[in-house]
Amino acid sequence: MTVQLEKEELMEENFYPEKQIDEKKYSCQILLEKTTIQQANDKSFPTDARLIWYKVNGTEYVDLTRCRKTVELFDMYYDKYGKGAVQKIDFGYGSVNPKLWGYKSKDSEKKKK
Repeated sequence: MTVQLEKEELMEENFYPEKQIDEKKYSCQILLEKTTIQQANDKSFPTDARLIWYKVNGTEYVDLTRCRKTVELFDMYYDKYGKGAVQKIDFGYGSVNPKLWGYKSKDSEKKKK
């Protein structure tokens, strides 16, 4: 009886299948998924981007994401990877104003005289 419970607990702790989660439901946007700190250390990202460290099957990953609130970011990763997956959430290294990030200027047309 106890051996079966230990096996179930071990499987539950080490196996969290990746679920397909709709980012829009959580008002989040994943900018870089399963990346490194060196790649995320780019000043061209917005200032509201956050780094999140999480573990899946004993392997630690880092994502760079944008979200309105940190709790929504936590909820998204909790629902996707399960209990105990989220290790740490920290600020990103971006320096671009979030309102201007990804902005493309209009093509300037010549004015008629």
